Amino acid sequence: MNTKPRHGLTEQAADAAVEQACRMLRLPTIRTQFPDLAEAAAREQMSYRAFLAELLMAECDDRARRRSERRIKAAGFPREKSLRTFDFDANPSVDPAVIHTLATCDWVKKGLPLCLIGDPSHG
Repeated sequence: MNTKPRHGLTEQAADAAVEQACRMLRLPTIRTQFPDLAEAAAREQMSYRAFLAELLMAECDDRARRRSERRIKAAGFPREKSLRTFDFDANPSVDPAVIHTLATCDWVKKGLPLCLIGDPSHG
């Protein structure tokens, strides 16, 4: 394995190498965001470590988003519902602050029970 840095690469060759490596390693987010993030890193004089961290975090965030979307699709719910689209005005007895606090799932991490009482909405 060659671990020596490749100092002789032109910018164009480096971009092509990144593109090819991302395809081989299946890193689609890094592949698509690399040019913009590289330019931003140069403008902001980011360290190499910070730039690498930004790239890797972008890939991880996008993978988590895609994984969530796949799981929702695989669940086969009859219709999509989320807290982002919940109409709190439709039922003034539902406290948005309580719902958003429950959505953090801290109660699950602490092992606390949750009991919801009432008629479910079918709208």
